[in-house]
Amino acid sequence: MRQALEALGARVRMLVGRGRITTGNDAGGVQQQQVQLADVETGDNRPRVAEFGFTSMPPTGSDAVVVFLSGDRSAGVIIGTNHQASRPRNLKPGETMVFSLDGKCVYLSDAGIVVEAKGQDVTVREAATVTVEASTEIIAKTPLLKCSGDIQDNYETNPHTMAQMRAIYNTHDHNIEEVQTGTSTITSKHPNQTE
Repeated sequence: MRQALEALGARVRMLVGRGRITTGNDAGGVQQQQVQLADVETGDNRPRVAEFGFTSMPPTGSDAVVVFLSGDRSAGVIIGTNHQASRPRNLKPGETMVFSLDGKCVYLSDAGIVVEAKGQDVTVREAATVTVEASTEIIAKTPLLKCSGDIQDNYETNPHTMAQMRAIYNTHDHNIEEVQTGTSTITSKHPNQTE
């Protein structure tokens, strides 16, 4: 009985291990990692599972928590990782951040949402319509604002785009009444085209 309990205790102690990621492969359906668990124990091709909708590739040196099915050290699954050097700190209770090794992040703070791009591009792809609802204003702090298509302001009441308004402006004319001769100067009325 004592031997059976000791064997069971050994299995229980072998259920969970802590180590460091040494290398990995993210090409397959399940990410595979190599984990250094002790000086003499290295786990190759350990599957790493994560929540649906979230994925990452832990950098070398990340902490790893490994669960071993039935205490079998040859059948480990990585259930958690942490990279101490790049982990953001001092978040308040309830705040969330998605971050990368080089400091890019999407920060859901208690004061608002911050996207930190670290000087790199931010791209939204394959969207049919992108709608931004702002109750006060939208501010673009940039030296140049470009648009590959046309722009239309007050679109719910204004039927013309900026390109159409430029075309109207470039061809519009004014009535000049009471034309005088000599050195007289007159001011024209508003144009015949109002849009």
